[in-house]
Amino acid sequence: MRAPRSARDIAIALALACAVLLLALATGSQGISLPALWRALASAEPSLYADVVLDLRLPRALAAFAAGGLLAVAGALMQVLLRNPLADPYVLGLAGGAGSGALGAMLLGLDALATLGAAWTGALVSVALVVWFARRSFIATSAADEWAEPLRLLLTGIALAAGWAALITLILALAPDASLRGMLFWLMGDLDGAEAPLPALAGLALVLLLAWLAASELNVLTTGEERSRSLGVAVQRLRLLIMLLAAAATALAVTTVGAVGFVGLIVPNALRLASGNDQRVLLPLCALAGGALLTFADTLARSVVAPMQLPVGAVIAVLGVPAFIWLITRRAARP
Repeated sequence: MRAPRSARDIAIALALACAVLLLALATGSQGISLPALWRALASAEPSLYADVVLDLRLPRALAAFAAGGLLAVAGALMQVLLRNPLADPYVLGLAGGAGSGALGAMLLGLDALATLGAAWTGALVSVALVVWFARRSFIATSAADEWAEPLRLLLTGIALAAGWAALITLILALAPDASLRGMLFWLMGDLDGAEAPLPALAGLALVLLLAWLAASELNVLTTGEERSRSLGVAVQRLRLLIMLLAAAATALAVTTVGAVGFVGLIVPNALRLASGNDQRVLLPLCALAGGALLTFADTLARSVVAPMQLPVGAVIAVLGVPAFIWLITRRAARP
C-alpha cells in the first residue's frame, strides 16, 4: 500500500507544480490566455507574447521554482540533522553568510558575477565556522554525548546567525542612499533580475540526487544515533554530508532570490503530516512543493499591485506565518 500511495503523492505534487508554472506564465500585468500561451511556447515565430513568456516570465518562474525546491530540501535535511521539526535552512547562519557576502559586494559596486561569488564565499565561510566551532559533532564521540550534538550545532548556528545579522545591519548603515533601496529589496527577496535559472535548476537536481541516494540512511538516523551506529550507519560522515548539502542548497537559493524565509520550514512539516517521514518520498515532494510555493508567491508578488512588484520574501512571510501557526497547532493536537 505504501508504494502506490507514494507514487500518488508525487504525481499530485508534480501536477500541482506544473499548474503553478502555467499560472506564472499566464499571469502578470497583462494576462495571457491558455491558447495564446500554448502558441507562444510552441511556435518558433517571434511575437509579443513569445517575448514576454520566453524572455521574461519563463526564466523568472523557473528560477523561483528552483530556489523554492532548494530551500525546502535544505529544510528537510536540517530537520533530520538537528532532529528538530522547527529547524530551517537559516538556522546555522548559512543564509546570513551568503547575504553578508552579496551585500558587501553590492556596497563595493561589484558586478553580478562578483556578487554571486561573494555570496558563495560568505556561505562557505559560515559552513567552515560551524564545522570548526562544532567540530566535536563531526568526529567520533561517546554514546553518552550523543544527545548534546544537535544542541551544540543549533547553538553554534544561532550565534553565527546573530553575528551575520549584525554585519548585514552594519553594511546597510554604510550603504549610500542610491543603492540602499536595491539592497533592501534584494534582502527581502527579489526575482526581478533572474535571467539564468539553469544553474539553480542544475543545483536542485544535484542536491536532490545526492540527498535521495542517502535517504535510507537518513531514515535510520531519524530513529536515533545509537541505533544508527548499531545498524552500520557512519553517523558523523552522514551528518557532515547533510550539512554540506543543506549549505550548498541554501547558498544557491539565496544567490538566486535573496533572503526568503519560511519555505524550508513549512513545506517539509506540512508534507510530513500528509505523507509521512520516509525521506525517499519526502525529499522529492519537498523539491516539487517548495518550488510550487515560491513560484506561486512570486506570481502574487508581481501581479497583485501590477505594474509594481512586491518583494517575494514579504509575500512568503504573509503566507508562511498563518501556515506556521497552523502547523504548530496541528502538532500540539496530535497524540
